[in-house]
Amino acid sequence: MPISKDQLITDIAEATDLTKANVRAVLEQLSEIVSDALENSDEVSLPGIGKLKVNARPARNGRNPQTGKAIAIAAKNAVKFVPAKALTDAIN
Repeated sequence: MPISKDQLITDIAEATDLTKANVRAVLEQLSEIVSDALENSDEVSLPGIGKLKVNARPARNGRNPQTGKAIAIAAKNAVKFVPAKALTDAIN
């Protein structure tokens, strides 16, 4: 079962003796920092967890599965997560 944002905040608050309000503010600020960095095509390294980076996906042709008609899929940027070796080792 996935951990909700509230559960994550509670777990971090208990582990660090910070208030839930402080932890919530830190997580929101982290989200803004990561978003800003990725908008500028920078990589974000989260030690022990992994890296987030922007991956450019080129335009391509696809197919509508209901009708079989060919469609054009526009180019876009996507966020790619590369797990750290420590994380991979921990789950295996």
